[in-house]
Amino acid sequence: MKPEELGTKEENTWCPGCPNFGILNSAKEALSELANEEKLSVKNIALVTGIGCHGKIYDYLDLNGFNGLHGRVLPVCLGMKLGNPNLTVIGFGGDGDTFDEGVSHFVHACRYNADITMMVHTNQVFALTTGQANAVTEKGFVDGSTPLGQGENPINSLVLALEMGATFVARGYALQGPHLKILMKKAIAHKGFSFIDILQPCIVYHKHAMPYLNKNVYKIAETHNISDFNQALAKAREWDYSYEKDSPVPVGVFYQTSRPIFESQWPQLKTPWHTIDKKTAWSKITREFL
Repeated sequence: MKPEELGTKEENTWCPGCPNFGILNSAKEALSELANEEKLSVKNIALVTGIGCHGKIYDYLDLNGFNGLHGRVLPVCLGMKLGNPNLTVIGFGGDGDTFDEGVSHFVHACRYNADITMMVHTNQVFALTTGQANAVTEKGFVDGSTPLGQGENPINSLVLALEMGATFVARGYALQGPHLKILMKKAIAHKGFSFIDILQPCIVYHKHAMPYLNKNVYKIAETHNISDFNQALAKAREWDYSYEKDSPVPVGVFYQTSRPIFESQWPQLKTPWHTIDKKTAWSKITREFL
């Protein structure tokens, strides 16, 4: 399979030059390579997206999927996985989508450790609705919704994921496509809840981010012990999502471990009940409602 086979004929309405194009290309390459390596079946991929610029990726990937409500990517992912454990469930969310409306779902997804992958497009603003501040926006950011400057410190999503129990935590940069593809492949292949924070600077409403990231992003060294939780936590805290200091911004796999997945706690999922042809007597069931 070639990456372009996963594309669609839908008109792409992202801003020209948007880093979302890099995420889309990396996703196509990662999924096609995994399919060619027989590590997944494309027909068994279930894609879930939310509301925001990221959500348009649903239109540009020729995959089975569901475009849902703002902040509700992860509960849909969980429902899909419990409904059919054979699916490869992949969620794409925005940082506002995930850490404002959907933050409680993210916390519990990390705790549950269901075998799903969550990729978050982090541009630090609500870009689709013209750049309002969100939970990951740096302190002091000025726009129409925060004319006096954002007053709160941003959420460090990597620290949150680690502290809440995610078993695979990584960060990528949308402008480093080959590296991002590798991270995506590792995340999808991981057995358990995988989270990738993908830095995707908005070129319209958060344009100061790209020069900073181009200068400060660096790949985590191979000597980093991904099984060491405290080392991962220290690495995640190197950058606090602000732009006041000239801080290094690490990208790569921060942490990976293994523990029982959420589905293993459900004995009824060990039998392929979802494949059984059920003969339902609908007339008998609905008679009492007529």
